[in-house]
This record gives sequence, C-alpha cells and structure tokens, in this order.
Amino acid sequence: MQARHLDRRRYFMEEAATTEKYFIPYLSNFVATRGVNVLEVGCGEGGNLLPFARRACHVTGVDMSELRIRQAQTYFKEENVAAEFACSDILNYDCRGRSFDIIIMHDVVEHVPDKAALLSKLSCMLAPHGVVFVAFPPWQMPFGGHQQIARSSLLSRMPFIHLLPRFVYERVLRLFGEDNFTVRELMSIRQTRCTVETLGRIAARTGYTVADMRLWIVNPHYEAKFGLRPLVLPSPLRMLPYLRNFLSSSCFYVLRRD
Repeated sequence: MQARHLDRRRYFMEEAATTEKYFIPYLSNFVATRGVNVLEVGCGEGGNLLPFARRACHVTGVDMSELRIRQAQTYFKEENVAAEFACSDILNYDCRGRSFDIIIMHDVVEHVPDKAALLSKLSCMLAPHGVVFVAFPPWQMPFGGHQQIARSSLLSRMPFIHLLPRFVYERVLRLFGEDNFTVRELMSIRQTRCTVETLGRIAARTGYTVADMRLWIVNPHYEAKFGLRPLVLPSPLRMLPYLRNFLSSSCFYVLRRD
C-alpha cells in the first residue's frame, strides 16, 4: 500500500490542492463556485470540499465510513472551516429538502453496483441549474482496479493486473499475501467497474445531458500525488470507443438534468 493511503491527513491536503487548482477552475465554466451549496458523495476525509468551504460555500460530505467522517470533522476543525458531514449510504441519505448546485463524485462511481439508482437519487437532490461532477478512472487504465491499495508493495505497483481473468486475478492477490478484506475490496471493484461508455449510457438513461466530457492521459490529481503535469487526451483519441479507456487515467463528466 502506498504511503498516502496510510497518511490520511496528507491525502486530505493533496485532494484539497487538486480541487483548488483544477476542479474549481474547470467547474467554473459550467456553474458558480462561490457561495453555493456543494455536496460530495463518498467524501472520505473531505479534502475536495475544503476549497469550496473557503469560498463561502455551504459544503456537505456524505460517506459510508464512520472513520472517514470522523477524520473529516477533525481536519475541518483544525482548518477552522465549517462543514456538515454525515455517515450514510447516499441512497438512504435524507437531504431534508435541500438542493445542491454542485454534486461531486470523485473516484466513487466505479465502486457503486447500481449506478443508475445512484444517478437517479442525485437528480432529485440537484438544483435546477446545478451540475453533477463525476471523476473516475476508466476500468482498463493501468490502475483502474485500484490495486494501489494492495498491502504488497510490488502488487500495488503492477499495472493492468486487474484485467486478468477473475479467477486468475484472485489467485494472484492471494499468492501475494493479500488479506481477505483487501481481496474482497479489489474483487468488488472488478465487479462494479466503470468505463467511459458505461457512464455515458447510464447518464442518458437516467435523464441527464452531458455538458462536458474530458479525458486525461495524466490525471490532474497526479500533480499533487506524484509531481506529474496533467495532460488531456487529444480529441482524435478521445473519440475512439474502448481504446480511450486504456489511454485515460481519469474521466471527467459534467452532467445536467434534462
């Protein structure tokens, strides 16, 4: 497992840096990013929400992990910034009639079995002119299986290993000494994986219009993580179904309700 997955304060600040430098300028092309209501689904420690909170936004983070919610509350208190956090499955979350101008899902949708139910739920929570921002690693990209969370240092750095046949992949994980929890998590991601095409189809089916779709050869988050300069996938390659999943380390969708 890479060090940043153990040092959650560091991960919190890396996410905040990426949102400040890349996510907010990008979203500003489609929606106001100051003084608005922002919801993050699967917020973890809440790093993506910090720059919005500093822009006088009312920010809300929802995550299923009690530990991550406690960490988020602690980190925001340390930063002396207000935020609201709830430990809940988003499908069961009661927003108490509020609507949100921006809903963020960063590296979340690929973990969700019923993506259509998720997007339908978010549609009910979205303000009339609001947007849903979805960022995720396409399944076929080198680390689309999230194998970087593996306990084995070698395994966590093996690209494309998640594309092995299911039974072979599980056998390899166990041969490298991964515990049952990690094996279940990685096999679950294999089951719920997402591609560029998959999300586009589900978004259309659940009543969304795609305001923008952007593919990255080098994920913007890699600058804070690895010191790499972000790089957008050129348009000719972006239009090639299936192949583009192998070439993109991250996919951005900006969705509006029809």
